[in-house]
Amino acid sequence: MGYILILVGTVLVNNIVLSQFMGICAFLGVSKQMKSSVGMGAAVIFVMVCAAVITYPIYKLLEHFEITYLKTVAFILVIAMFVQMVEMIIKKLMPPLYKALGIYLPLITTNCAVLGVTITNVDESYNIAQSVVNAFGTGVGFTLALLLFSGVRSRINDSKLPETFKGVPATLIAASIVSLSFMGFSGLI
Repeated sequence: MGYILILVGTVLVNNIVLSQFMGICAFLGVSKQMKSSVGMGAAVIFVMVCAAVITYPIYKLLEHFEITYLKTVAFILVIAMFVQMVEMIIKKLMPPLYKALGIYLPLITTNCAVLGVTITNVDESYNIAQSVVNAFGTGVGFTLALLLFSGVRSRINDSKLPETFKGVPATLIAASIVSLSFMGFSGLI
């Protein structure tokens, strides 16, 4: 499979948030403001690419010793390590972004989208280059979903809604409509 197909597929057709419904917690939590969405997206892209690079040789090692059943545990440990590293870097270099992301930055550790991309790399038998492209594209797709939805949420906050729809109900309805819009890409690849 070509690298462009992997990239387009992960960003639009099989968007990790809007088509596969992984990473919803961060998607709903961080998409309130554009600035925090960009920061979270960049952090997720970095963690996904690093996790893909590290988990590839780890999986090959597990394969060599015929203990591939440990892949999920090993991948979770790698992801947790990189998230802690990213958290420390952001806290040191960008304190306002660290404060804006709040609790959602440590939640990257439990973000199933990051684990999902590493498992997908193994399931699709991607080589190291394809794994990196898949991880990068998935991160870009995650960021795209965050940015699109932060724009939608700003419009929701500015509109007059009936009292019963304010807050979570309006957010979930809007998320479902944005998700439905990505179904239009389903025949692209």
